[in-house]
Amino acid sequence: MASASEVPRFTQEQYLALERKANIKSEYYNGFIWAMADASREHNLIAGNLHGEIRSQLKGRPCEVYTSDMRLRVTPTGLYTYPDVMAVCGERKYLDDKTDTLLNPTMIADVLSRTTEAYDRGDKFAQFRRLASLRKYVLISQDKVRVERYTRQDDEWLLKEFCGLDESLRLDSIDCEVSLRDIYAKVEFPPVRPTRT
Repeated sequence: MASASEVPRFTQEQYLALERKANIKSEYYNGFIWAMADASREHNLIAGNLHGEIRSQLKGRPCEVYTSDMRLRVTPTGLYTYPDVMAVCGERKYLDDKTDTLLNPTMIADVLSRTTEAYDRGDKFAQFRRLASLRKYVLISQDKVRVERYTRQDDEWLLKEFCGLDESLRLDSIDCEVSLRDIYAKVEFPPVRPTRT
């Protein structure tokens, strides 16, 4: 087994050169590269539903919405990652003329999974908060109806939770509103396990 000192480290330039040729997506931070996990059917449906609803509302406006094929660079920390859905209104800033790495998202949404939930809520969100452009961060559960919206207000992030299919997720930073029924369209939830009393 290799020790931590034997794990190869890469520069950002090396990572980008490899990533732009790769068949799979990988994240990068602090010299390390790791492959992204495959997404479930539910994960793909939720991300696709949210992207589609936002895309239809942004038509004719100076905003764009991206799927997880658009890479994000968190410039203050050096993290490169692929959020499930990102939107930006106004001027778009990219790492270079390849326009495949966004620098200034207005809104980011991630669908939670068991393997990534702690990271999405913890270290990754801590890095996203360093993005001056970011106004909303949305976390969406895939095994139950629950959407968490974090909104930047000055130096604070305020949480609002949505748990009913008849509720709507308001994203005022990009002037969009999406019902949870549309976000969870065609998603099949696992059976609820009874609790012990």
